[in-house]
Amino acid sequence: MKRACDLTIAALAIVALFPILAIVAALVWLSDRGSIFYHGERIGRQGAPFKMLKFRTMRIRPAEGAAITVRDDPRVTPVGRVLRKLKLDELPQLINVARGEMSLVGPRPEAPRYVALYTSEQRRVLTVRPGVTGLTQIVYRDESQFLSGSDPDTLYRTVVMPAKLRIDLEYIAHVSLWLDASIIMLTAIVILIPPASSLARFLVPTSADVSQGMLEPAHGAAEPEPVAPRSRKERNG
Repeated sequence: MKRACDLTIAALAIVALFPILAIVAALVWLSDRGSIFYHGERIGRQGAPFKMLKFRTMRIRPAEGAAITVRDDPRVTPVGRVLRKLKLDELPQLINVARGEMSLVGPRPEAPRYVALYTSEQRRVLTVRPGVTGLTQIVYRDESQFLSGSDPDTLYRTVVMPAKLRIDLEYIAHVSLWLDASIIMLTAIVILIPPASSLARFLVPTSADVSQGMLEPAHGAAEPEPVAPRSRKERNG
């Protein structure tokens, strides 16, 4: 049932949003002549790799920087900042949904190098299709604002990523079409009214861990099991 809903909604959305997709594509190309799309390698359901599509928001030849997008990242173009703020850069993922690589709602897909660090419990997020939106995308809507300092990659791996995975595991434990519909509606609300992102804390118990997790890594966390990554491609976009 979920797959049928994903395919129907994605197909209708691609057709209905085509004028917006065309305008955004033109703006991306005019802002920094080059490829319109970013093809990031991600790990999907059952550990299968796929290319996640986004409108490109970074410069073709970006300055040296972190593998992840950080606060006030100079590599992001002016148009890219607007697209990220409104989440318009994510629209091409409707194609991933139509292909069956993603779902409209689900855990956010990660790059191979990060999935390689998952514990056996955290790898349960790979039992479902990753989502275009989800609870973690709402709670961490402005994730890059948390990632600063001399080593943002370590901050992401040890603090942000584990907190996001706790939320994703809660989603999997309570997944339903009603929950998916609620998340889609809440996603639209937080894009239009950013302060509303705090409402996500009422959806899952572990969302409350986010504010604490941003301060320090959880104590007593299980050691990650070494898993050979499928690719060395960094997480960005």
